[in-house]
Amino acid sequence: MGRSNFFLAAFWAITLGTAASAEQISVKHVQRPMHRFMVARSDAGNILARGEFTQLVQGDEVTMRMIYRFSDGSIDDETTTYRQQGTFRLVRNHHIQKGPFFAKPVDFAVDAAIGIATTRTMDKNGKLHVETEHVELPDDLANGFVGTLLLNVPHDTTSFRVGMLVPVSGGRLIRLLISPEGEQPFHATGQPLKATEFRIHPELGGIVGLIAPLIGLQPKDVMVWVVEGEDPAVVRIVGQLGGYGPVVSSELEGTNFGK
Repeated sequence: MGRSNFFLAAFWAITLGTAASAEQISVKHVQRPMHRFMVARSDAGNILARGEFTQLVQGDEVTMRMIYRFSDGSIDDETTTYRQQGTFRLVRNHHIQKGPFFAKPVDFAVDAAIGIATTRTMDKNGKLHVETEHVELPDDLANGFVGTLLLNVPHDTTSFRVGMLVPVSGGRLIRLLISPEGEQPFHATGQPLKATEFRIHPELGGIVGLIAPLIGLQPKDVMVWVVEGEDPAVVRIVGQLGGYGPVVSSELEGTNFGK
């Protein structure tokens, strides 16, 4: 197995455990139409990509799109539709990653209403291959809108889990452990504010979980900062895009977290 393929398998291997509950998140902030911009930087502070976030609302159905355009021509493009009816529930998600920034291209779609995962790959001859897989999906599936869920968890929330279907072997169901990490000050348009920090941790189990740290393939946790108030927002995300590769820090345009 190649190094990059092993890393992907390691990242998406997970044990369910019992340390945190798995439940649907209740709607606290009804989502509305939105248009925002993000800036993605390397550890050294160099701008890697600029992101554009759009959100449309039709009745109880929300469609959001986050697209990063990299300076090297790479694209990270994710479109998600979910319903906000008392709790949040995924309708569909489509995630594309392509270009030199990504070691392995991704074109993966989930139709949660019918439990179908679709993977599109291109062979070395340029021929498109489309594979579909039927998957039993949990009610707390969170592909593409984990950030929205974090805007709606209670202020005193404890650790919890959400489901996610990942692009391995036609669609593999895993769980992510999410834990609050306290608050951090930052500035937005010169105004001092505080953001709540969350840690998203993939729990590796079994033989893969034992081997991955020994050979340097343990995936890094993803950190997410959200700000509450009348206009709640995800203001910062730090982690590996796609669960591998270099760490990227993406911040809402106009914010400053300092050093």
